Amino acid sequence: MIEETSAGIVLFRKEESKNLFLLLHYPSGHWDFVKGKMEKGESIYETAIRETKEETGITDVTFLNNFEEWIEYNFQYQGELVHKKVVFLLAETNIKNVEISHEHSDYTWVDYNTAMEKTTFDNAKTVLTKAQMLLSKTL
Repeated sequence: MIEETSAGIVLFRKEESKNLFLLLHYPSGHWDFVKGKMEKGESIYETAIRETKEETGITDVTFLNNFEEWIEYNFQYQGELVHKKVVFLLAETNIKNVEISHEHSDYTWVDYNTAMEKTTFDNAKTVLTKAQMLLSKTL
């Protein structure tokens, strides 16, 4: 079994009195957050910042403290079983325009309820709910 670790960001921005979350549309059809594999020697923050820049063009991110959510899942890649661990951080941006990379087919900024409907995987919904809970306490 292959072991992989990735880092990502639940990225949000404020519009009027609402928090809008960024979801990316992956070619396989699902909607999820920015994430990508950690490179040797990178911290989770460095990976999250690099992946956000590569996948969205956004470099303006401010991390919120006290948010580090880990998920794990298995999938098949070229006939091999991969065990993936992903850590999600929570960050705010003021950037509205996204320049998606070749890795994605679309993006959207949506409120929490719409994000819950659109997000494909249950573990992503759990991470989103925890992010929303923290934001409702701190902002």
